Parts: sequence; C-alpha cells; structure tokens
Amino acid sequence: MTKQRFELYGFRPFINKGIEELGFYEPTEIQERMIPLILKGESAIGQSQTGTGKTHSYILPILEKINPAKKEVQAVITAPTRELADQIYKEILKMIKFSEEEITARCYMGGTDKQRDIDKLKTQPQIVVGTPGRINDLIKEQALFVHRASILVIDEADLMLDMGFIVDVDQVASRMPEQLQILVFSATIPEKLKPFLKKYMENPEYVHIQPKHISAENIEHVLVSKKSREKIDLLHDMLVAYNPYLAVVFTNTKQKADEVANALLEKGLKVGRIHGDMSPRDRKRMMKQIRDLDYQYIVATDLAARGIDIEGVSHVINYELPRDLDFYVHRAGRTARAGFSGICATIYTPSDEDALARLEKIGITFSHTDIRQGEWTELKDRNQRKKREKTEDSIDLKAKSIVRKPKKVKPGYKKKMQREMTQFKKRERRLESKRGNNKK
Repeated sequence: MTKQRFELYGFRPFINKGIEELGFYEPTEIQERMIPLILKGESAIGQSQTGTGKTHSYILPILEKINPAKKEVQAVITAPTRELADQIYKEILKMIKFSEEEITARCYMGGTDKQRDIDKLKTQPQIVVGTPGRINDLIKEQALFVHRASILVIDEADLMLDMGFIVDVDQVASRMPEQLQILVFSATIPEKLKPFLKKYMENPEYVHIQPKHISAENIEHVLVSKKSREKIDLLHDMLVAYNPYLAVVFTNTKQKADEVANALLEKGLKVGRIHGDMSPRDRKRMMKQIRDLDYQYIVATDLAARGIDIEGVSHVINYELPRDLDFYVHRAGRTARAGFSGICATIYTPSDEDALARLEKIGITFSHTDIRQGEWTELKDRNQRKKREKTEDSIDLKAKSIVRKPKKVKPGYKKKMQREMTQFKKRERRLESKRGNNKK
C-alpha cells in the first residue's frame, strides 16, 4: 500500500523495482518535497539533518531524467569525501542494474590512478559522481566533457566549504551550460556559502526540513565526569562495560585520534581508526574491514561524523566535545539509524560546562552516569546543586522583602528580624520540599 506513494511520481519501472529492492516504503519528508521540484527541472537547496534520506531525494529523479540514448554526461554529482562519493555511486549502481536500457555511471576521486581514469573516458558516462578536485582535473585534461550536462549536485555543501573544495566546484560549474539545474544539499547553510549560491542560482526553491527533535528520539545522551581519573583509562572502562555492537570514539584532531587508538591497542582492544591523514588506500581498506565487522571500536575525527556512513553503530563516545557544537548532533546521528536505538556518551570536565549548557538549551537532554568497578551507576542531575543554590537565593530575597525593618526601632529589633526571617525560610523550604515530592 505504501509503495504506491513512490509510484505517484511516475518513475520508470526500473526505478520502482530498485526502490522495492531497497525496501523503501514511503518517501521521507525531504524526498517528498524535493523529488517533484527536481522532476520539474527547478534548481533547489535542500537543508536537512544527516540521515533524512537526502541522497535518494536526488538520485531517483536524476535517474528518471537520464536519456539512455544520449551517450554523454548528463548529470554531475559532487561530494566532499571519497567515501561519500563512493557510497553515492554504489546507491546509483543498485538502481541502474534494473534498467533494460544501459545507463552508465562512473566514480572519480583523488588518490586513484588519474591516467587510468583518462584512458577509460573514451566513452563518456551519463552520470558522473566524484570529489570536485578529481572531476575538475579530468575536465582540465579535456578527458571529461560536462558542457552539455544539465544537472549539477553539490552534496554536503557546508562540509565542501569547510574542506576548501568550493573553488573546484565553482570551476566545474563554470564549464557547464548556463541553463543549469543546480541541486545543493547541506545540513547547514553558512554565510560563506551564500556568494556561491547567489552566483549560480537565481531564485532557487528552498526546502528546509526542521528537525522534529534536535537529535533522534531513540538516542540516549549520557554524561560521564572524568573526575580525577586518567581519561584513557575511563574510556577503556566505558568501552568494555558497554560491549557495543560497534562504537565510534570521536576526537577533535588527527593526532589525538592516533594517540587514543594507540593507547587502546596497548590495553588490548582491537581498534580501527579513520582520519584525513590516512592514505586513500588505507582508508578504503579500513572501511572494508569495518563493513566486515573486523572491529568493535573505531577512533575517528569529524570526517566520520559527516563524510562517511558507517552502518550498525550502536554507541558514539565523545572523547572530546567538538569545538563546533553543531558537530555534536552530527556525531550523535551516527547511531540510532534505521529505527534502532543508540547511546551517545560524552566524557566531560568542568571546563565543558558552558558547552553542555548550550547543548541543553538547544534541546539535548542528558542523563548523568558513572562507571564503578565495571558497573554503570545512575547519578543525580549534575545541575542539582546549582538549582538548590538558586532556590536558596530566591527564598532569601523573598524573606528580606517580607520581613522589613520596623519604622520605630526598639532595642533587640535586629535579633527579632533575624528570628522572623529564619522562621519564614524554614516554612518556605518545607513548602519547596513538598512541591518537589508532589512532582515525583
């Protein structure tokens, strides 16, 4: 019954067959709003969180628009990381294998043999997927011809900007037709991205999917105080106690990722690692080992929070809170996907209090736990003391406003005022205590 929701778009039979094989039942919100726009030929900006189905919101309508009879590049899809480009490419292959007419797609990315790419471009693919630098190189070498392609996709545009690839995207776009359908997808739209959008997109449709929750409902956000312990010892104990299906430990730098991974290896854990300093071959091998479940633990930088999709993550652990707090949500979003639940745990110190308060303001609710002799223990709200101090301050102010200095003072009036204030405060505390008990 729900399958008809996709059939309403009038996709060709092979696309509907691919949708069925992938087990998609109904479009996600971003798909529901973007697919009709793309089919109509509109340029559009799709802003939504990671894991909302952005990739298929453009793959499906692009495949519908491909003309198998034209043996030329018709669509170019750019992604900021090799892993993401490879994932998009593989999703396209899953669909086009059902087409009776041949549809060709190729993936081009840095770190591979460029000459081999050039040699194979005697026949132009109809769909090009890849990293902007390599696509731009192939165009400059006059091996890849995009001058007739009518669609350009810029996926994870904010990450593209952060990683310095927007210049390459700009150069690719400048080689494409003036009447170009541009599709931009991003979790955020930073100010620095707007000049590029303004240059190439005239009155684009803007689709912003507001998250119903700042992070998925089925993620439990956990805080663990470092206290006086060695941080790496605490992390090791947490990983062993969780015994995860697959855990990703996030650090802020490549150096810290290596340091943490090496320390955990010394403690006897089999640990994988992912960061930008690894060679393309090493990263490819690591991703295969992760997919083959060779590792239970992975230490990673934020490259894995946005640029790489790792399936089956049951636990995310922030060894360090990200400097950019938007990445907290991206990190947490690696778990609890496809309807599963997950845990996002953060090791924190007093210096993190401000960042934690800001995360609480945007809707993250933390539980406070600790690990003692390998067992998890629920702790009281870390803000309880602050709340109690706040209550005491408000009772003091109230007492001072009610128990006033008499107009005509007599000897001993200060002691009498102090007694009255003490009695008033005792009554107020009893009332506060009763209110607290009634809420439970």
